[in-house]
Amino acid sequence: MGRRAALDDAEILERLARVFRDVGYEGARLAMLAKATGLQKASLYHRFPAGKEQMARDVLGAAGAWLEQNVLSVLRSDGNPINRVQEASKRLDEFYSGGRRACLLNMLSSPRTADGPFSEAIRLMFDALIAALCKPLIDQGFDRKVARHRAEQAVIRLQGSLVVARGLGTPRVFREFLDDLPKFLLDKRSEE
Repeated sequence: MGRRAALDDAEILERLARVFRDVGYEGARLAMLAKATGLQKASLYHRFPAGKEQMARDVLGAAGAWLEQNVLSVLRSDGNPINRVQEASKRLDEFYSGGRRACLLNMLSSPRTADGPFSEAIRLMFDALIAALCKPLIDQGFDRKVARHRAEQAVIRLQGSLVVARGLGTPRVFREFLDDLPKFLLDKRSEE
């Protein structure tokens, strides 16, 4: 019987992300992280010399890179604003496994938001998402202030739908949010 193939970095980060999404940063114990990756604790420390904090930072970095490539770049691209928001919605659906995954940004947030180890990275990711959501609105002719407000409200609804979906044990509210997102963002009839 041969040795099991080594996991690549992307697979290790995905497995670590599952733990952080399930139990948060504080709840993630090294034994849980090792079990999830199939690695011994010593191997985890070899790959992540700064320990659990480096693991979480690398997971955040990978999530940010995925969002940039698959969601933010779509929203910032040229083309029909409605089509861009619809495509971004599909990719958010993929990222959150249809509403069955908790938000990594939420689960890595410190209870003391201003001084958590990931506060700045999380703030930057939220700012990037809000800015990217503004682009289709501005391209559709909305005032920048209205675009910013709607984009912020969309992120609030995204986060709320994930929390409610998890609390109710059904992805229905998350799916409804995604289905409604293009209309919520781009319908001029409800312009503030």
